[in-house]
Amino acid sequence: MIPMTLAEIAQVVSGQLHDIPDPAALVTGPAVIDSREAAPGTLFAAFAGERADGHDFAAGAVADGSAAVLATRPVGVPAVVVDDVVAALGALARHSVSTLGTSVVALTGSAGKTSTKDLVAQLLERLGPTVWTPGSLNNEIGLPLTALRADGSTRHLVLEMGARGKGHIAYLAELTPPRIGVVLNVGTAHVGEFGSRERIAEAKGELVEALPPADEGGVAVLNGDDPLVRAMASRTSARVVFFGESDSSPDASVRAADVRLTADGRPAFTLHTPSGCSDVTMRLYGEHHVSNALAAAAVAHELGMPAEHIATALSSAGTLSRWRMEVTERADGVTVVNDAYNANPESMRAALRALAAMAGGGDARAAGRRTWAVLGEMAELGESALAEHDAVGRLAVRLNVSKLVAVGGTAAAWLDMGAKNEGSWGEESVHVSDARAAIDLLRSELRPGDVVLVKASRSVGLEQVAQALLADSEGEVAGR
Repeated sequence: MIPMTLAEIAQVVSGQLHDIPDPAALVTGPAVIDSREAAPGTLFAAFAGERADGHDFAAGAVADGSAAVLATRPVGVPAVVVDDVVAALGALARHSVSTLGTSVVALTGSAGKTSTKDLVAQLLERLGPTVWTPGSLNNEIGLPLTALRADGSTRHLVLEMGARGKGHIAYLAELTPPRIGVVLNVGTAHVGEFGSRERIAEAKGELVEALPPADEGGVAVLNGDDPLVRAMASRTSARVVFFGESDSSPDASVRAADVRLTADGRPAFTLHTPSGCSDVTMRLYGEHHVSNALAAAAVAHELGMPAEHIATALSSAGTLSRWRMEVTERADGVTVVNDAYNANPESMRAALRALAAMAGGGDARAAGRRTWAVLGEMAELGESALAEHDAVGRLAVRLNVSKLVAVGGTAAAWLDMGAKNEGSWGEESVHVSDARAAIDLLRSELRPGDVVLVKASRSVGLEQVAQALLADSEGEVAGR
């Protein structure tokens, strides 16, 4: 955050100073919403949540060094009091970004936002100091908090933007106006809230509508392989850059050719850009990361990175956000793939294909490795929920997954039913009540060489399955 006096902050957010002996006192650090992150020079933003009220922790935050509190009422310590803390954070972010003049890259999409954002961040760090969205903090609170981490040394600001309804992305783009906007895809995530993929496309397209025109440097980076994304080219006055795979997007200036998977399921391809070609072999798992890598490559190319350097960076990039295809091999040879942060039909299919590839190119039995898909509900699918869960269960069978463990209630029952209707027999598909039951089953049946994928919507909490399996391995090592 750019250094600002408390008086300046109050002016920007239309707030009132309370219990502040020196209005010229400086805020020099970022804004924080967790009092445990309070440090000298920070601004503590107090939110009243369902379980806790940040105002109750204001004094502790100031005692730990926060210069002041952004609050909706006086709290007995230095505070800037406003009507709405969310709106005030947004106003502060808008002011900070406009003052800094850093290059803002914003991206959205139904699937792959966080993985792509992490790739973009790792590429742009090679060009200069870069600040990016941590995890998936992509809403009206998380985005301003990220923006306020940028300071005078920041060259690039990479922001993930999520939407739960029409107008959400337009609002976020107003807070932190992007110069480069990336739209990855339009899928079925949140279709229960939007009603259709077309309406999702309307919301995602708000990002390209917010870009400056081409003669002012605006660039829309669009997935040419997705018809709904490709159509967004007509909604922007920015210069349009398509990315995609060669066969389906011949006009893509950034594209992949000779796409393949290594023996352990890592994508490899030849990257083509206007500045040249170079080979890429990624550290990440699954062919779906090719599209993510192309989006990141297009952004890096627009900001001056040559093809050879992009390929090198993509080949060394890892995962910055937890529980997204985190691959860990236990001491006994069991491989645990923790992809439990979230799930939708597109990402579930991609994860299952990656699982099959990791265990032998789609035929785990032939490769001698058993595959386990521990899956739970994909939330917010509305009327399509039954069909989508049934389809995922069927896909697990078609990919020769050795065992499907469907965890939870009705949605899990649909997963199990889909697998059985597709041709699963015996105990190849099993429905268990909860994560504890899944853990008990896996502990009793796993053997060295098995590969276990754990995936569901965040609300299901299946990360505890992966954590339990890895803790078992740690315990074995400690006991030796």
